[in-house]
Amino acid sequence: MRYVLAGASGFLGRALRERLISEGHEVTQLVRRAPQSPDQMWWDPARGQLEAGVLTGAGAVINLSGATVGRVPWTSGYRRTLRESRIGPTTTLATALAAMSEPPVFVSQSATGYYGMDRGAEELDEDSPSGDGFLAGLARDWEAATEPAAKAGARVVKLRTSAVFDQSGGVLRLLQVPFRLGVGGRLGSGRQYMPMVSLDDWLAAVRFTVDRADAQGSYNVTLPHPATNAELTSALGAAFHRPTLLPVPGLALRTGLGEFSAELAGSRRLVPRRLLEAGFSFSAPDVTSMVTAALHRS
Repeated sequence: MRYVLAGASGFLGRALRERLISEGHEVTQLVRRAPQSPDQMWWDPARGQLEAGVLTGAGAVINLSGATVGRVPWTSGYRRTLRESRIGPTTTLATALAAMSEPPVFVSQSATGYYGMDRGAEELDEDSPSGDGFLAGLARDWEAATEPAAKAGARVVKLRTSAVFDQSGGVLRLLQVPFRLGVGGRLGSGRQYMPMVSLDDWLAAVRFTVDRADAQGSYNVTLPHPATNAELTSALGAAFHRPTLLPVPGLALRTGLGEFSAELAGSRRLVPRRLLEAGFSFSAPDVTSMVTAALHRS
């Protein structure tokens, strides 16, 4: 199958491209600079421009475009960057797919930030309402940008992806330094539920939703057994054989991370109901197996 991939240079995009190629698939990368190889095609999502015919013959279009939310502080300018880096590419692809007579499946990234900053211990699935805060509004608009394709009859999948764990990048690359040094600890109270998933399970979820002809709409991609920050802290301490006695106070979080601290300290107890009902099997279903998988994936 030929995949068209937007956001191929990011942590998840690189991993997905490598996995697909290893499985014998063809991957066309959408790039904003002059193409450097035959598997790259130019586009300019800020202007809604896409080379004619790039989507023709593709079996799936995967949209992973978006600037990192981990950069702080969230200035007004960076807020615009976060929005434009998601809404523009998604709109460009959805519009191009809507113009096709037989469009391929469109898998577009979204985020568990859709559910807001803090929902306590309430169990949340795909039918739960969206929450409050900047990221929730961004996720709603991000998903809404896929509508041109859906209204034209394309099969659209929106992956509400949680923090993806792997030693090759993402949140674990940031967390493992203090934990290896023995100064890692819980964030705030540690009682907050944190949506997270292993890289292998995220990759498998992408393939699963592409391959199932009945897969469409929103899917939470997160551990089926929700874990708290304290449980993650314990699992990381055990994996690195280090103590976890130094919690990061809420004040320090707010001082160092500003508004982003509310996203880390808030609680979202998510479950991947739709994936489980469709028969998806997680290889790392809980926080301990997720950390083990992240540290030992080859």
